[in-house]
Amino acid sequence: MESSDLRVFQMVAREGSITKAAARLGYVQSNVTARVQQLESELGTVLFFRHNRGMSLTSGGRTLLGYADKVVGLLDEAAMVFSSSDEPNGPLMIGSTQTAAAVRMPALLASYYSHYPKVLLSLTTGNSQFLMDKVLHYELDGAFIGCPCDHPELQGAPAFTEELVIVSAAAVPDLSEAAKKPILVFSTGCSYRDVLEQWMRTSGLHRSVIMEFGTLEAIIGGVSAGLGISLMPRSVVQKHEAEGTVRIHEFPVSLRQSETTFITRRDSFISSALRAFIDSLPAAQEI
Repeated sequence: MESSDLRVFQMVAREGSITKAAARLGYVQSNVTARVQQLESELGTVLFFRHNRGMSLTSGGRTLLGYADKVVGLLDEAAMVFSSSDEPNGPLMIGSTQTAAAVRMPALLASYYSHYPKVLLSLTTGNSQFLMDKVLHYELDGAFIGCPCDHPELQGAPAFTEELVIVSAAAVPDLSEAAKKPILVFSTGCSYRDVLEQWMRTSGLHRSVIMEFGTLEAIIGGVSAGLGISLMPRSVVQKHEAEGTVRIHEFPVSLRQSETTFITRRDSFISSALRAFIDSLPAAQEI
């Protein structure tokens, strides 16, 4: 079993398609197909279900993907160790929730890049669970998530403290009125959604209408149009409040503070680029 075959298998698993994997890898489709078939022959098991929507992993495929992530991650880490220098350089793949990306990341990344222009920065956004999975699979060097990290393979430290508020259309006068509206949230896995649903349950407010949106801009737009309410950091919406498009309502003190945590894998090599990034976060230097 060659590491190059594992990389091909890994990409097909991620993309769910031979065609998309071949395009990402710069290979012809027949080459990718042959490598997957070779792995299946070698292991004596079917790795993918083939169907009209593409390809999905069998139970054996899911098992192999766990090993492939570890093997490929360790090989990439070994290459990084030997190419690492004291001066931060090379790729640095950071993840962030959309709310942190909107408010915290622009200034942070701009400052970091001004000091370390040889580092090739990239930013991936998503909900906290999505980002944790990306770090676990060696697809991100580190990520900012909106919840505590208790996974045994991850380590984290607080990076930012946010004040959470309920936000509604400007015409909604108070929190009791706001609570009657539908709630606008990201998909399952968003930590702010979990806190908002917890508050509604403990307050005896059982709302059946939950509307899921894919972007922060769509949620804020829906709130300002009167479609519903949402929960987010004050720093994200204070500009919109000043413009008069939304109204901010104070959240209960017991749930008001939210820590944004920066996570990395416990067993990962900390490159000079990642170390410099961590050092730029005063609250995250425990990592």
